[in-house]
Amino acid sequence: MDLMTNIITIMYYLLVAYIVVIIIWNLIKTKKWEKEILYIVVLLPFLLRLFRLK
Repeated sequence: MDLMTNIITIMYYLLVAYIVVIIIWNLIKTKKWEKEILYIVVLLPFLLRLFRLK
């Protein structure tokens, strides 16, 4: 059971890392400052979760 929990946790963090990369990519590509602020606001909870901060 512990192995299955570890596998799910690793998959979860890989998914979060993938989403963070996509958001950062979109942040780099955008030209409008309104969208940049939106991407940063959306990115913060994912980064906190990825670094295991509350």
